[in-house]
Amino acid sequence: MTWLDHRAPVPDPLRGAIVALGNFDGFHLGHQAVAGEAIRWAREEGRPSIVATFDPHPVRHFQPDAAPFRLTTLEQRQELFLAAGASAMLVFHFNSELAATTAEDFVKVLLREQIGAAGVVTGEDFTFGKARGGNRTVLEALGRKCGITARAVAPVLEGGAPVSSSRIRQALQNGDCETAARLLTRPFAIRGTVQHGDKVGRTIGYPTANLALGNYLRPRYGIYAVTGRVLSSGEELKGAANVGVRPTFDPPKELLEPYFFDFAGDLYGKEIEVAFHHFLRPEAKFAGLEELQAQMAEDCARARELLSAAA
Repeated sequence: MTWLDHRAPVPDPLRGAIVALGNFDGFHLGHQAVAGEAIRWAREEGRPSIVATFDPHPVRHFQPDAAPFRLTTLEQRQELFLAAGASAMLVFHFNSELAATTAEDFVKVLLREQIGAAGVVTGEDFTFGKARGGNRTVLEALGRKCGITARAVAPVLEGGAPVSSSRIRQALQNGDCETAARLLTRPFAIRGTVQHGDKVGRTIGYPTANLALGNYLRPRYGIYAVTGRVLSSGEELKGAANVGVRPTFDPPKELLEPYFFDFAGDLYGKEIEVAFHHFLRPEAKFAGLEELQAQMAEDCARARELLSAAA
């Protein structure tokens, strides 16, 4: 799938595209509705379709000290956009220059001249441009002046409430993996490269693959039933994982530590994705390794049961 940068002109074969425009972090049901409308529209007119996203998220630019809140990396988004049927992903690199771009220049210079968009699809509440000076109505009016047709997609409702990234983040912070997965249409997943740890798990029969959490949202600290995917091979794994600061050990260190059942391979240096299916219990401090080992056996048995039932 083609990965485009808003600072460079779009190649000729992708000009005249229908562009889905939004942050799309998580690419949940609501985001999928926006992208789906753009892709359908593009197919009807024989045009390419581009899903455009922002990185970093504008909130990160304006509030650099905000707690981590990301649901997906750009690489994960690219895979999701491709699976949805888009021709390309375009990344708006959000910096001071982009933040200072007026709504008029955003449409005229970026969407029309740089990207060559023929049509744009957004959510009804999408805002853009300096000081959020643009909205759905402004986009339609500015688009008419430069030959861009704009459409807006209504919020997707689930359980009587709009699907939103903030709603998903709250569910994950509550340990409610099931609600998050329903709104995302897949489990929340953290991707990273396996790093060397202190190897305590190996000494008690539960070797873990240690991952830094980076800029991902921190789900509720605790133990989860998870699945893993090795990106280089596509191998699928099942396991139990701790996410948190490991209060039994000093010094505290924030990590995602999945233990994969019936796996004896070497994952060091490999990129894996860990998907959160069920919250089992909060993180706890144990008096010693024997007590921890006994609890881990219970956790793994419960995780096996839950994952087998879902298979």
